[in-house]
Amino acid sequence: MTVEIIEVLRRSDQGITRPFICRGDDGETYFVKGIDAGRRSQICEWVAGRLAVLLELPLAPFEIVDVPEELLESKIGLDLSGLGAGPAFGSQERRVTELTISAVEQVPQELQQDVIIFDWWVRNADRCLGEHGGNPNLLWDPGKRELVVIDHNQAFDFSADREDFYNHHVFCAQLRELSGDFFRRTEYNDRFSSALGSWSQIIAEIPETWWYVDQEMTVPVDFDAEAVYKLLIGFEHEEFWSWK
Repeated sequence: MTVEIIEVLRRSDQGITRPFICRGDDGETYFVKGIDAGRRSQICEWVAGRLAVLLELPLAPFEIVDVPEELLESKIGLDLSGLGAGPAFGSQERRVTELTISAVEQVPQELQQDVIIFDWWVRNADRCLGEHGGNPNLLWDPGKRELVVIDHNQAFDFSADREDFYNHHVFCAQLRELSGDFFRRTEYNDRFSSALGSWSQIIAEIPETWWYVDQEMTVPVDFDAEAVYKLLIGFEHEEFWSWK
């Protein structure tokens, strides 16, 4: 059942897309990315998120939420033109903190490897953190010692540079370990293949309006599903696994 947004609380001051913080009819609070985020961004969030769940990464729960037209008309004191009515991408709020460089070593090595190899698979180069700062787009619950993966709006970046990714990803130290571990490589090959078995279903789940950048639905979005699929099956080639 689709979650309906029943209240807009405020707009976030953080992140490029500055999502709207909303309450759903399920009682949960969501970071909602509407038309201001861009249609390609919404598609990337959905596709990468669905693939990440299939690989069993610890994502914050997410949904395609519905924003009623009446809600936009009733809100006073907050500009909701950037939210828009209709289907939007919503990620549940998690009351945790952003991962810091000092907490990286507390993340299990296997999970670090899962995250970084997934990010390279979907060409998500937007998870950088080092001694001089950065934005990992990862949350950390110090009490439970749990990692929460968020934000895939910049996934499927065909211009992502291998060397930059290697040098700046928050878990970059794991790439050398993975490069020579053929057992883990076989495991990932199996997991990637299994996840791609749901490709058609994932694409079919995307709302029709997201495929167009305009409300009249005449201008197609810059997201080539066939090209993205070809990118994803790149794990079958030796080059995918070649690191320093």
